[in-house]
Amino acid sequence: MFDACRKALGLAARACHCYQLSDLRKSRSRLKKLKRQYHNARKAKHSTSKHEEKRKDQHQYIRDMHECYLQEAASLMQKVKETVSVLRVLASPHVITEIESYLAHAVRQMDQIRRRVIFGEVIPHGEKVFSVFEPHTEWISKGKAGVPVELGLRVCLLEDQYGFILYHHVMENQTDDQVAVFMVEECQTRFPTLNQCSFDQGFHSPDNQVKLKRLLDYVILPKKGRLSKEQALHEHSAEFRQARRQHAAVESAINALEVHGLDVCPDHGLAAYKRYVALAIVSRNIQKLGAILRDRHRSRWHQARAKAA
Repeated sequence: MFDACRKALGLAARACHCYQLSDLRKSRSRLKKLKRQYHNARKAKHSTSKHEEKRKDQHQYIRDMHECYLQEAASLMQKVKETVSVLRVLASPHVITEIESYLAHAVRQMDQIRRRVIFGEVIPHGEKVFSVFEPHTEWISKGKAGVPVELGLRVCLLEDQYGFILYHHVMENQTDDQVAVFMVEECQTRFPTLNQCSFDQGFHSPDNQVKLKRLLDYVILPKKGRLSKEQALHEHSAEFRQARRQHAAVESAINALEVHGLDVCPDHGLAAYKRYVALAIVSRNIQKLGAILRDRHRSRWHQARAKAA
C-alpha cells in the first residue's frame, strides 16, 4: 500500500509542478508522515506473553497503529484524487491513467489491510497482489529449507542428454502437472526424435501418466505417495533408476541460469520478463557449446603433446 500511495503522490506532484499548480506543494512532508505511520504499523508485533490482558492490549495497539496508517493513507489519496480531477484537463491521458492505476492499487490494499488486521478476515490467495509494479508476480511455495518461499514466476525447462535446453515455458498461474504434456508436445514439434523424458514428482498425475505414455516410448515420472507393488517394481527397476540418475543433471542447468543472471530479472513487464528468460537460455546453450569445444580442444592438445613426448 505504501508503494502505491508513494507512486500516486509522486506522479501527481510532478504533474502539478509541470503545470504550475499548488495543489500538492506539501507532498514531501505528507509522504514523510505516511512513512512514519507505515513504520509504526510494520513494527507493531503480536505479544508472546502468557498473560491474556497483555496479549489483548498488544493486539489493540496493532489495530490502532494500522487505523492511523489507513486514515493517513485515505486522506492522502483523497487529496490526490482531487488533484487528478484538476489535472485531467491539463495533463496527458497517459499520465492520468498511470496515476489512477496506482490509486486503484492503493484502494485495494487499504481494503485488504482493513479486512485482515481490523476485522480479522483471511484474505483469499486469489485476491492478493504481491507487487504493484509487476502485477504478474506470484507467491511460490518451494517447501525447501532455507528458502521456503519465493516471489516471481516459475520457468519449466526441458534439457537433452548433452546438457542443452531444448524448450522452456514461463508458467503463469500454472503448476508442474499442468504443463508436463504441453512441454513434451511442443518439444516434439521441434525435435521429433524425442522418445524418452524424465520428470520430477511434481509433474505426476494419473492423466499425465496415460497421455505421456502415448507420446513417449519410455516415461520416467515418479508417482506421489504410496506405491502399489506393480508401481514399486517399475520404479525400482534398473532402467528406471538409471534414467532418474541422469535427471539430476538438469539441476545444474537451473543453478547455472540463476548464477548467470536469471535469479533476478531487471526488465519490466511480463513480455520483457519472457524475453529476458529466452535470452538467458540462449546464452546458457552458447556457454554449454563453448565448454564442449574447450574440452575437445584441450583433449586434442593433450593427445598431441603425448605423441610429441
